[in-house]
Amino acid sequence: MELCTHTFKTSLFFNPSFSLPSSSSNSHLLRFNNTLKPFKFSSFNLSSFIQPSLYHHTSSPFTISASSSSSVELFSENDRLPAELKVSETPESNSRVRLHVEVPPIVCKDCYERVLVEFTKQAKISGFRPGKPVPESILLSYVGIKNVQKAVIESILRRTLSHAVTTVTGRALQDSVRIVTKFSEMEGTYSSHGLLRYEVIVDVAPEIKWISDDAYKNLKVVVEIDNEIDAHIASEKEFRRRYKSAGVLKVVTDRGLQIGDVVVLDISATTIDQDESNIKSIPSAESKGFNFDTDDSEILVPGFLDSIIGISRGETKSFPIVFPETWKQENLCGVHAQFTVECKELFYRDLPELDDSIADKLIPGCTTVEEVKELLLQRFQEIEQTAREQATDNAILDHISKVTYFHITILQFL
Repeated sequence: MELCTHTFKTSLFFNPSFSLPSSSSNSHLLRFNNTLKPFKFSSFNLSSFIQPSLYHHTSSPFTISASSSSSVELFSENDRLPAELKVSETPESNSRVRLHVEVPPIVCKDCYERVLVEFTKQAKISGFRPGKPVPESILLSYVGIKNVQKAVIESILRRTLSHAVTTVTGRALQDSVRIVTKFSEMEGTYSSHGLLRYEVIVDVAPEIKWISDDAYKNLKVVVEIDNEIDAHIASEKEFRRRYKSAGVLKVVTDRGLQIGDVVVLDISATTIDQDESNIKSIPSAESKGFNFDTDDSEILVPGFLDSIIGISRGETKSFPIVFPETWKQENLCGVHAQFTVECKELFYRDLPELDDSIADKLIPGCTTVEEVKELLLQRFQEIEQTAREQATDNAILDHISKVTYFHITILQFL
């Protein structure tokens, strides 16, 4: 029934965690997950990093095809290159950066030699044993210079991409790297100059800025802790709950309701108005068969329990109550209500003696009541500490979110 209430507090706080939708297959925009994660390489399919519309070449039995569905092991950052890459960075809109990568000739040559070694292992050329050295000119003639060139470019990309993106380590979002240079352009550069140039787009975490230069000065954060998480209060309530669960409910036959009893009520309520035509029922304050433990009186509207004390099984009582202006149900704040309550059942608890003999029933393994209380207090102190830390974090983040701003596109929320 809506007559009852519990205190729940929620805190809105700044959370710079965003998600991007996967883009259409035509653009192959890479995406990042709904938590900010640093970019990390393990293995990859080269076609995942290159727009399909930018990548066209005829497959060959000797080509290390980027369109292969199998995962290709990516060289790690620990794979030392024979020379440093030239990488420059240009900020882009929508929390992205563009990396301009130039691979020097010495690295390209090293990749070229590695590709020839792989082709030598695969090729079956008449007059040469499989895997044995084959003169370069014969191997190129057999495989095809174009096929070798394409394979070399793919090898360069595989080997250098992880090194190129180290400039955005800590800022790049997972699965957000996309090579945007056309494969044909890379072929032209490699053929003409013996080096390779390509560009990479990377999504990065949005930059957060202060609203004003001194917005961070003299910050004061108030942390509110709900009384319900007070370790001593909570542990006492839990001890009482466990102790009551060790008892047995018995029907009351010779008296009215007392504190500590459990009662089953039918409750109806109407508004109070001098004009009877304006009197209305209050469905949210009504209940049939409401099972109420009188030890939990704080869940009811103030004055309700006092009004039903002494009620007997089968008896009906009617009384007025005014809902507080701070009541959790806004539609009932300040409402003058007339309650009618019928007692359907009335029970008392037949509790065991509160001594060390019941300690093991309260918490298995405990031998004394004092040990039970200490263990419960310890558990709730841990909960309280965690709650205080979380409340502090939330309060700080909530305050910071009010004095900072950042730019991000709507797509990153979809």
